[in-house]
Amino acid sequence: MSNLGTFVWSIADQLRGVYKPHQYGGVILPFTILRRLDCILEPTREQVRELATRFEGGALDLQVKRATGLTFHNTSAFDFGTLLQDPEGLRANLLDYVNGFSASIDVFERFGFETEVAKLDEKNRLYLVVSKFAEVDLHPNVLSNADMGDLFEELIRKFAEASNEEAGEHYTPRDAIKLMVDLLYSEENISLIQPGTVRTVYDPTAGTGGMLSVAEERLVERNPDARLRLYGQEINDQSYAICKSDMIAKGQDATNIKLGDTLAEDLFWDRQFDFCLANPPYGVDWKASEAAVKEERARTGPDGRFGPGLPAVSDGQMLFLTHLAAKMRPRSEGGGRAGIVLNGSPLFNGGAGSGPSEIRRYLLENDLVEAIVALPTDMFFNTGIATYIWLLDNTKAEQRRGYVQLIDATSFWTKLRKSLGSKRRELDEAARARIVAIHDNFDNQTEGDAEFSKIFTAADFGYWTITVERPLLDEAGNPVTDRKGQPKPDTKKRDTENVPFTYGGNTRGADGAEATIKTYMDAEVLPHVPDAWLDPKKTKVGYEIPFTRHFYRYVPPRPLAEIDADLEKQVARILELLREVEG
Repeated sequence: MSNLGTFVWSIADQLRGVYKPHQYGGVILPFTILRRLDCILEPTREQVRELATRFEGGALDLQVKRATGLTFHNTSAFDFGTLLQDPEGLRANLLDYVNGFSASIDVFERFGFETEVAKLDEKNRLYLVVSKFAEVDLHPNVLSNADMGDLFEELIRKFAEASNEEAGEHYTPRDAIKLMVDLLYSEENISLIQPGTVRTVYDPTAGTGGMLSVAEERLVERNPDARLRLYGQEINDQSYAICKSDMIAKGQDATNIKLGDTLAEDLFWDRQFDFCLANPPYGVDWKASEAAVKEERARTGPDGRFGPGLPAVSDGQMLFLTHLAAKMRPRSEGGGRAGIVLNGSPLFNGGAGSGPSEIRRYLLENDLVEAIVALPTDMFFNTGIATYIWLLDNTKAEQRRGYVQLIDATSFWTKLRKSLGSKRRELDEAARARIVAIHDNFDNQTEGDAEFSKIFTAADFGYWTITVERPLLDEAGNPVTDRKGQPKPDTKKRDTENVPFTYGGNTRGADGAEATIKTYMDAEVLPHVPDAWLDPKKTKVGYEIPFTRHFYRYVPPRPLAEIDADLEKQVARILELLREVEG
């Protein structure tokens, strides 16, 4: 943790006895935000107070922005300095100060700040906390927006550790975000450095705003004159409060950060974006949103954001996948790109015809999947499982059209000197640059990188699930027939088989169903069960992406002599221990 982060968190020492460790964040975070805003307002405070004597409401907002460039203001007579001059009136004056912010600053009520102030005052801790925060200079000239984002992340992580929460619910590691953002920007490298560049980026699971912040930082690094308008929606009150405060401090439009359940209600229903990115929760059910999602799907049909299909209620991450596909700027307006971090299950869960398979079918058949990158395990703060970045693009570069690139970056990690929760590994700058280069080189890899990239067509991931029937036999062993003389199927012998689109050299994909399935039946089924037949009415189309299988590397077993030698050593050690016990 940085020295500043350590100092800010040390203020929690004033809370011992009054709060339990898992409650510290509810005080530390809003006070940190309040101090940041206080420092930003300091140079123009008197100017704004003078304007407030002549304007109010929306007119004041406009005048303040013209005069100071800020999208928020505070008309209270107090600030951190003057608050400490009246210890007896501190509680009332602090609340007056918080209530003096413009309407766009609704974050403190999301923290339940008034309740915390009352508790601190009752327990004689309020003056101590305010005076400690008054010692911290959080002005942007002292602490950049990027460093402020890092400070927020440190505090959030410490808060999550103290409360045994899953830190990953609040934010994503910076190294993972930087990689995803760099991959998103890679196809627009030239246009992004043009003078006057303006782009929009959207995160439907904004958390504390880490992804939006990194997206802005990486664009400005490429082009200091570029402008990126940031949009986000977040369901958690505290995370929303932090994200919105950070965006306000950066001069972004505060109204572009919304509070609400993205699945239940898209608060940007009338907008689409140049870039979209998200790290939705893995394995979390969407039961609370189920009624709204199903109602919207019924109302909007196949063209709606949930039109492709619905996953099991037990895991909603694929809903965010189709949501992002719908939020990319349409092809007719120049197109959009999206990146999303998912665990392994969206690659293969659900059989043919299921919701997840239909979602994959929609994305692949519409040529929306540009690449999928397998990340190292132990990359995230709350889980060590395998994770993948899906890159979507609705206006692919010409050489990529009709193709999907799989990149195996699982071995490109550097070990952290100190683990951060479940995060034991990181993608350093060199690793990220190598992954982006592998992506950019597409089908023209260097010799050392060729084994980490594979190119496929959508048809390579498609298959038919066919139903194979066998006749029901009577006691004499003869087939039982129906009224038309057709053999009745024996449900106990019924079987299903998956037939790849590419079986037997089929190059027509889904269109070559009849001939390919017949070839499969003749070669794989009938030689073993000659009385079997296919029920074509039950044939279903499925898609899965067996990522691990495509990058499987055979590791030969150890030589038997080596294994025997190890066993002899262990047996000798056990006998030695037994002799010691007997002695």
